[in-house]
Amino acid sequence: MQFTIERSNLLRSLTHIQGVVERRTTIPILSNVLLQANGGKLGLTATDMDLAIIEGVSADVTQDGSTTVPAHTLYDIVRKLPEGSQVEVGAGGEQGQLEIRSGRSKLSLTTLPSEDFPVMSDGDLPHRFTVPASVLRRLIERTRFAMSTEETRYYLNGLYFHAADADGTEVLRIVATDGHRLARVEVPLPDGAAGMPGVIVPRKAVGEIYKLIEEVEDDVEIALSETKIRFAFGDAVLTSKLIDGTFPDYDRVIPFGNDKTLEVKRNEFVKAVDLVSTISTEKSRAIKLSLEDGNLVLTATSPEAGSAREELDVDYNDGPLEIGFNSKYLLDITQQIEGDDAKFVLSDGASPTLVQDMGDTSALYVLMPMRV
Repeated sequence: MQFTIERSNLLRSLTHIQGVVERRTTIPILSNVLLQANGGKLGLTATDMDLAIIEGVSADVTQDGSTTVPAHTLYDIVRKLPEGSQVEVGAGGEQGQLEIRSGRSKLSLTTLPSEDFPVMSDGDLPHRFTVPASVLRRLIERTRFAMSTEETRYYLNGLYFHAADADGTEVLRIVATDGHRLARVEVPLPDGAAGMPGVIVPRKAVGEIYKLIEEVEDDVEIALSETKIRFAFGDAVLTSKLIDGTFPDYDRVIPFGNDKTLEVKRNEFVKAVDLVSTISTEKSRAIKLSLEDGNLVLTATSPEAGSAREELDVDYNDGPLEIGFNSKYLLDITQQIEGDDAKFVLSDGASPTLVQDMGDTSALYVLMPMRV
């Protein structure tokens, strides 16, 4: 195998795929990236057996071939080479070594046979549809913060993709919850998505696909079965196993009977929460919202740090109410709101609160209160 490639092109692909490779693994070849040089293209593949990324990049290939090398080491080497440099890669003089040359630099990496690299089969993926990359980015951005990190509730450790009915309109809906907050965002159902099973895409796959499509403007083809999902666009394909579990009936926690409405200027509110939360204890991050007609007072106290108070003029006319929230969760939600105004629909100090963007009904958030 012999090829020459522009450093920035190789680095971009390695940046995309190295996140899949576990730094600690008992199977040595899973620490490696598979390099396949063939006819003007270099293919890079990484897998942890639950998730696989394949990405192609243009290269000047003078000899076809394939091998595997340690992924993180190769990434670190390429990252440290001079910007704009050409990287020459080929089989070295020593057996089992891959030689990397750039300018006066020469490095060798130990290889493992490409035949030993595990192939993650797609299987049959009967449900296929396309979503613009910008739409998929937005869906992930506005929901992923609410994914759980609690391993015991593994079925919450991802995003729930499913087809749903929203007042007679078919939608593709993405939901995430960790039990403290819930995010639900939807878009019109793409052609081909009708009848798809509800699937839970694991947190790691969500992070990797988001990185891959960060600067992409093409459509992303999504194909899935009840056990696997594949995202494909341009020269990249990401395939992931799905979480084998049942996502809870999230409709049961969405409060539709709340009778008190608070409307705030989003930017003012975010700044006030951020300021007051500086005083809140690191463990609970609790802040209290005290409402009177036309007025909101945010307070926080901490035995170690002291106290904080901020007052805002708001649109609220439903009588006195006090409610406490985890300030981080409150910020996570309000920072997803893209419009100028946020709407909170409340019941009392012990019931879930509904949060919406006044200018966008496609996104809905639920936040559980806490005692303060």
